[in-house]
Amino acid sequence: MSSTAPSSISALSPLDGRYAGRVAALRPLLSEFGLMHRRVQVEVEWFIAMSDAGFDEFKPLSEAARGLLRSLVARFSETDAQAIKEIEKTTNHDVKAVEYWIKSRFESNAELKAAGEFVHFACTSEDINNTSHGLMLKTARAEVLLPTLDRIVDKLTEMARAMAATPMLSRTHGQTASPTTVGKEIANVVARLRHARARIADVKLLAKMNGAVGNYNAHLSAWPDFDWEGFSRKVVEERLGLSFNPYTIQIEPHDYMAELFDAVTRTNTILIDWARDVWGYVSVGYFKQRTKAGEIGSSTMPHKVNPIDFENAEGNFGLANALLAHLSQKLPISRWQRDLTDSTVLRNMGVALGYAVLGYDSLLKGLDKLEVNEAALADDLDAAWEVLAEPIQTVMRRYALPNPYERLKELTRGKAITAESIREFIGTLEIPAADKERLLAMTPGSYTGKAEELAKRI
Repeated sequence: MSSTAPSSISALSPLDGRYAGRVAALRPLLSEFGLMHRRVQVEVEWFIAMSDAGFDEFKPLSEAARGLLRSLVARFSETDAQAIKEIEKTTNHDVKAVEYWIKSRFESNAELKAAGEFVHFACTSEDINNTSHGLMLKTARAEVLLPTLDRIVDKLTEMARAMAATPMLSRTHGQTASPTTVGKEIANVVARLRHARARIADVKLLAKMNGAVGNYNAHLSAWPDFDWEGFSRKVVEERLGLSFNPYTIQIEPHDYMAELFDAVTRTNTILIDWARDVWGYVSVGYFKQRTKAGEIGSSTMPHKVNPIDFENAEGNFGLANALLAHLSQKLPISRWQRDLTDSTVLRNMGVALGYAVLGYDSLLKGLDKLEVNEAALADDLDAAWEVLAEPIQTVMRRYALPNPYERLKELTRGKAITAESIREFIGTLEIPAADKERLLAMTPGSYTGKAEELAKRI
């Protein structure tokens, strides 16, 4: 960090203070340093591509010159970033400062120095910025977001299979309902997350290199017969690994960003739902949390082990979603051929995704502490024999017995139901002996349908 950076204790954002270590993987990718790094990469690749375009005025660069250029990207450091910031104090323009810094690195190389005016040739600042943002998101998605989500999915898949046969009383509207298994409820989350993860991975990251208003005006003024659109497409797709957008104003319209941020928001919403469910399961004793020596759950109540990781996850997902929603709603809007409102907002991509990553980290910490409490689950089930009213009346319907729903409603609603009263009722039914025996053998813990099979299959 530079000498002007605040210490972690005085950082305005907790992402750079209290939680700095937990979002460290994003910092070199989505910070201002990360933006500068990608700007240098884009300028260098455009410059090299220009030398390969076949222009008489700019011959192909030597291997030595290419190596020097690409070393500017590979070895880009905080010292280099700070040097660019010093130039910006004079230019008051961040992209122009990058151009000047690159040219300053040519002083010891006559070949590059002679070709210096081809740095940033025919580019508007947004040609560099939009491609840089695409590269930042590409790397953050591939190296941080998706791997972290995969860890969550893998952990939940492992839990779903391990607890596939562990019966649990369902609660719909907060009331006792048809039993399930712990593993099946976790499998539901896995299925949702896999779909949501695919949505994030499938978003094409778009970029443009087409000048001040998207028409190659400056490019064609220099070489009117050159296929600038084809050239730009190759730079974007083959050299930078992004998807080319042929129709833009001065900015790439950011629709893909909105799509990506909406996909992350949807994923976070699924995890908020899960975090709240786990919080509730801990509250009723279905899950216990492994303790760690020295940790304190409450400053005054020694017995408590609070589900703080799930609470932290929920809170940070909420912050992430609020910011991501603003990004997705604001960024695709630009007055006429461009205004600058997107620029300052885009600087918060790392903040929005940082809160998401912090939420993922908290959730993983919480999942690693969970232990299923089978005794509590069994006690709840044994106190809910009324849930067998559903299978009994369904079998009665099969054999056309009169008023099955109404008879079970009369038996169960608002009354204390026991195994004995349920079995006594079953004994009165005029149904085949095999079905009667099957119902008599049934318990709340065994009435779980295909839950175990579905959980193991996930």
